[in-house]
Amino acid sequence: MAFVFGLALSMPVAAEDEEDKFVDPDPWVGLNRGTHNFNDFIDRKLVRPVAVGYRRFIPQFVRNSVSNVFSNLEDVGDAINNVLQGKVGDGASDVVRVLVNTTVGIGGLFDPASRMGLVDHEEDFGQTFGKWGVPNGPYFVIPGLGPSSVRDGLARLLDGSVNPLRYLYPVSHRNMIYALRAVQFRTDLLIVDSVVFGDKYIFYRDAYLQRREYLVKDGEVSDPFADDF
Repeated sequence: MAFVFGLALSMPVAAEDEEDKFVDPDPWVGLNRGTHNFNDFIDRKLVRPVAVGYRRFIPQFVRNSVSNVFSNLEDVGDAINNVLQGKVGDGASDVVRVLVNTTVGIGGLFDPASRMGLVDHEEDFGQTFGKWGVPNGPYFVIPGLGPSSVRDGLARLLDGSVNPLRYLYPVSHRNMIYALRAVQFRTDLLIVDSVVFGDKYIFYRDAYLQRREYLVKDGEVSDPFADDF
């Protein structure tokens, strides 16, 4: 990944003039399509069927509780990134969310913080870097993970480092929970499958880039994919 980042930084920036300021967001389209096709094959043959079975046999309230736990863990990163972006009030709100849901919500199984009006802010290091002016870099499909960009791909390393789950031992238990998180995440996305149309690669790429722009700019752009993603 570091090699990819260095390569992206060394790429010459397209010359801009007053009439043509377009910069291709997907210069690695051949590589990305190949990775997308691989990920899609694994998803269709393994991940999606597991997610469908999980939704079919695990009661809704259990799935909601599992989702709440993972969301509570991610709120730690939300708080840190809000502060790094200068949104101290939102960061403080996220800290209180974690405290309330971890205690009153029994380890995050329940979400009383939302009922108290404490909004769940979706923040990560990719958004923080974007706020700081770090460019996206080329669109990049990560094997096994999916749509990203060079900036967001590197930021994932920091996102993982501030998630308390990263420090759970033994490692075998941590990996089992990571697997459950992946299944829960894919289950949440099953509803999205019905809205995908046309070229799946183009659909996912454009949806991802528009959604990330929407998040970095705190909703100050039009995002037709906001409701679905």
